[in-house]
Amino acid sequence: MAEINIPRDEQEALRSIDVRALDKAIDACLDARRISSTLREYRLGSCGLFVAAKLREFETALAEYAGAKAPKKVAATESRARRAGSVLENAVQQMQHRIDTQEQEGQLFFVDDHIIPPSHFSQQLTVLVRYRWRHTIEAEWTHGSITFSHVHAPRPDYTVAPPKRKPSKSQQERDQQEELWRQWAHLMRQGLFSLVEYFREGLDGGAIPKTFQARADDYSRRLNNFSCRFWLEPAKTKSSTKTE
Repeated sequence: MAEINIPRDEQEALRSIDVRALDKAIDACLDARRISSTLREYRLGSCGLFVAAKLREFETALAEYAGAKAPKKVAATESRARRAGSVLENAVQQMQHRIDTQEQEGQLFFVDDHIIPPSHFSQQLTVLVRYRWRHTIEAEWTHGSITFSHVHAPRPDYTVAPPKRKPSKSQQERDQQEELWRQWAHLMRQGLFSLVEYFREGLDGGAIPKTFQARADDYSRRLNNFSCRFWLEPAKTKSSTKTE
């Protein structure tokens, strides 16, 4: 599952877009109060989930604008549609900027985000992240990996009312697997982004440990935004950020 690297097909779709021409196409849609064939030619749905989501929001706002009759409703829906169009254009620009950043950083490091989840989860969660790095663009690549681990044993949340009916054993198992899946995905993302942050800070790839036990929040025993920052001292993680 891709989390940090933009796939090649999405890069090609994004690079093919002239933002100034896109701006004119969006304006044309607003004038016509419908999606034009010109905008469809940009293949925005192929530019990744982020851009595709903003495209759907623009389409929805435009449909509401097209269906408005009363002057007050027309003015309100037009304003929302224009904002959605601006957000769509900005989303494309953001992703184009991300491509440039990815290419620049890729000269010195690459973190492989293609990680396949296990078919079954236990409370002992692990994520193996592979990477390569080098000190200069003339140097040979050094390949490595780090395994992030976490035992999912959170404190009970007594603020949540228990179900009126006790779920069946099979339902409990399904619920537990769904919860463990969410925690595994959270561990994976924290591991990936922590590793990218480490390299972005210009730190030594040779000092990355082979394994790292994620530091859970002291109170909730859940992962937080510092949990996988393996280069920080434990004392610096105590002022935890928002937990999941």
